Amino acid sequence: MNILLISDIHGNKEALDAVLEVPHDMVICLGDLADYGPSPSECINLVMQQGIETVLGNHDAALGSGIECGCGYKYKHLSEATREYTWKNTTEEQMSFLRQLPFSITKKIDGLKLYFTHGSPRSNYEYIKPETSESELEEMLAGIDADVIFIGHSHVSFVRTHKKMLIINPGSAGQPRDGNRHASCAVFDTTIQETELLRLEYDIGTTCKKIEENMPNADELTAILKKGY
Repeated sequence: MNILLISDIHGNKEALDAVLEVPHDMVICLGDLADYGPSPSECINLVMQQGIETVLGNHDAALGSGIECGCGYKYKHLSEATREYTWKNTTEEQMSFLRQLPFSITKKIDGLKLYFTHGSPRSNYEYIKPETSESELEEMLAGIDADVIFIGHSHVSFVRTHKKMLIINPGSAGQPRDGNRHASCAVFDTTIQETELLRLEYDIGTTCKKIEENMPNADELTAILKKGY
């Protein structure tokens, strides 16, 4: 089975459309549907209408429940600046959808135990990165019985192993922050246990135009999209 992994959409409908074009048997979203981007309602609607299984991201929790987003210092002011815009451009039904998202999803496919969450199994505020030490991973993944762990949150795609666990991050579809502006996603083949990390073109011009016409901090938001960080 080919599982399409998408994450950190952040209100970027054009990027979401692009990654969903990737051939797949199943799609899982690893959280953060809105904030930063100009099309939060459209992104949440698409996920709801297509019945895409989605875990709770830190921005989803902040939007749905009004709690602290736990963002890094560099981008926190943008999250706070765009939150009012997001609330004004979404419905109570959509906020209710965000509030009921699960912290994690588990599945068993082709004999593999799969675990999906946003940040780490301990917290959707916690980052697992390519450089995270083995000792830190030991603490973060304690008690998790899985062959493959899928996470988002860092906006950086990677594949690494910890002991016998495979850790996969598809990167950010709508807000890449690794210096590559292309939408990021991944496909995991459960049959052969191989991962393909993908970068895709999308209509970034339309996304930036929406930001410039409607959102606060437009220059900074569009610069991030164009530079990929």
